[in-house]
This record gives sequence, structure tokens and C-alpha cells, in this order.
Amino acid sequence: MIAGRRATVASFVRGRRPRYDELVRRVGRPGLRLAKTTIAATLAYVVADWIGTSTGPVLAPLTALLVVQVTMYQTVTQSVQRVASVLAGVLVAVAVAHFVGLTWWSLAGVVAVSLLLGGLLRLGPHLLELPISAMLVLAVGGAPAVAGSRIYETLIGAAAGVLVNVVIAPPLYLQPAGEALGELADRMARFTDALATALRSTWSRADADRWLDDARALGREVALADRNLARAEESTRLNPRAARIRQEQPRLRTALTGLDRTYLAVRELCRALLDRTYFVPAEEQTTAYDDDVRTALAAFLDTVADAVRTVGSYASTTRPVPRDALGLEAHLEELRRRRDRLSTLLLVDPHTDPAAWEQHGALLTAVDRMRVEVEAAARPAERSWRPPVLAERQRETFRRLRRNRRRRSPRPPTSEQPEPPPP
Repeated sequence: MIAGRRATVASFVRGRRPRYDELVRRVGRPGLRLAKTTIAATLAYVVADWIGTSTGPVLAPLTALLVVQVTMYQTVTQSVQRVASVLAGVLVAVAVAHFVGLTWWSLAGVVAVSLLLGGLLRLGPHLLELPISAMLVLAVGGAPAVAGSRIYETLIGAAAGVLVNVVIAPPLYLQPAGEALGELADRMARFTDALATALRSTWSRADADRWLDDARALGREVALADRNLARAEESTRLNPRAARIRQEQPRLRTALTGLDRTYLAVRELCRALLDRTYFVPAEEQTTAYDDDVRTALAAFLDTVADAVRTVGSYASTTRPVPRDALGLEAHLEELRRRRDRLSTLLLVDPHTDPAAWEQHGALLTAVDRMRVEVEAAARPAERSWRPPVLAERQRETFRRLRRNRRRRSPRPPTSEQPEPPPP
């Protein structure tokens, strides 16, 4: 999130005003979460004040502020963790206050036990709430009224946060995920176009080094698209409107995987171009690859840019587009033809120049991988997607333990292996 904001600010500094949809992807949609959080906090305070949990029930709206998240699953998870932390902290404080009271060593013990218990309960961002609740209740001698009001207000705030997310259904974030994929494809295409243009002009070790750095910078865009798609996937949990994203997710995930691997292939290609300049004398670095090779590679990269833009159109749209209507097959056929042309120009006798043979092989490997991954990015999905079950990790752990126990259990004797005689 911080990196996204920095990128948005940098676009202002460069004089380019970012579009509204780009701001939404990087910073978040304004208004919706603000309204939900405000309503939840107000509702929690009104309910707690009506019940009379305390004279100033500010803990209830505070809990609502902390638990309301962008997705329903996150809100429920945060609510459970918050309630568990407060309840555990109150129980620890009441037990210590009943037997010991407040001293410096009892306070140290409460903090240590609370942190240890919070780690065992996996309370996440609400870990510190456990020792905080314990210290506050311990400071008043474990008074039942204070302990009870803290628990009740936490429950009211958590319930208000969940209720508001149920009434105001959280969005699926499908459109921002598709738009982020489209922007990733567009930036990769612009990069390969620019690299192709540079290859057609003069070339040096400094140029190759700079292009490798620029290629690495594309990783931030890949990570941003992955975060947007992960948020869209998480928004399906406990969401009654999740049917649509279950149909769209395989197409988006396949496109992102293909673009991610294409990005890695682009990095490998830039690294191969740089490595070649280090295996020739300094005065020959401008001719590490002759004009015909660089022109053929530039033509290949032009076609890659066109194919990647096609993948972006396939991924960013909210409706599936038939693969035949994309024109991707023509781009792929052109990629094969231009790859063969480049391979012919890079032929070298491995006995005459083994270093060049290895470096040309690395370059062709990156070219081949780029072609394969672009094709895989627009591969049609075979079936719809379903979010993982909440307890799937626990079930897998149980299955693993059961398999290990079976492996360790002794096998029954067979007819070929008679039982040993008793001692």
C-alpha cells in the first residue's frame, strides 16, 4: 500500500496526473470503507450506551473501528481475534488479581503470560490487546464491573462491524483486479517496445545495465496486480455475491501467472544482453551483438509487445473474450517465425567460441520462454474456481499426521515372514 502511494505521488511529480481508476487500485476506493466504519462505530456506541455497559462506552466504537476491513472475511477474522484477545486478557488479569494483586513482578508476569498466550492463539495484529486488557483490569484489582464492561463492549463493537458488512455488502474487487492486469500488460508492452527501439540504435554495456534495472522495476507492477487479484479472491469468502468471481478468477489468475513468467523471461533476456558485453573486450562492447542480431531481436520484441497487449485485453475485460477473437494466434505464429530468424543469426560453432555459444543459448532460452508464457497467459480455463475452505489448512495438517502415523505403525507379518518366537 505504501509503495502504491509513493508511485502515485511520483506520477504527480513527473507531471502526469494519474487516472481515477489508477488511484483506486493503488490507494483504495474512497468513501465506502469510510462510511462503513463510521456507521459501525456509531452503531456500537449507541447500542453500548443503551445497554449501559459503562458511563462512557468508547471501547465499543473503538473495536468497531479496528475490525471493519475491506472484505467480509477480514472483518470476521479481525472480530474473532479482537474478542479472543480481550477475553483472554481479562481472564488472566482476574486470576492474577484474585490471588496476588498489582505489584511490579505480578505486572511483569501478566505481560509475559499474555504475550505467550497471544502467540499460541495466533491473534495477529490484536496480539498486544491481550496484555493491554490484562493490565487495565489488573490496575483496578480485577473488578468484575470493569472486566464485564470491557468484554461486553468488545462484543458489541465486533458485532456492529460484522453487521454493517453484512448489510452493506463488501465489493468483490473484480474490476480493479482486471484493470490492474490490463495496466501490467500495458507497461510490459511499453517496456518491450522501448527496448526494441534501443536495440535498433547504438548499444553499450551501460545501456544493457540500465535496461536490466528497468526490467527489475517491473516486478513492482507484478506484485501490485497480484495483490489486487488476491484481494478479489479473498472478497469471495462469506460474500453472497461471489458466484461471478468464481467464473472470472481462473481467467485472471492464468493471465497473471503468464504475465509474471513473461516478466521473468524479460529479465533473463536483459541479463543475457548484459552478460554478453562482459565477455568481449571493452572496445568491442558496442558490437557484442551485431546489427542484424539486434534488429532481429527488436522485431521479436515488437511482436511480444503486441501479444502482451492482446493478453491484457483478454484479462482486463469483465466479460470473457473467445481466444479466436483476440488475434493471439497470429502473434504467436509471428513470434515463432521471428524466433527462428534470430536463432539462425546466432548460430556459432561451440568448439570455436564456447562462451558465445553459451551466451547465445541463454538469450534464445529467454526468447523461447517468453513466447511460451505469452501463449499460456491467454489459455482458456477448464473449470470455475472456488475459494479454499477456511479449515483446509487444519484438515491438511490432520491428514499429514494420520499418514505419518500409518507409516510408523508396524506391518502385520506375512506368510513369507513368520512371526518371531516369543522370548
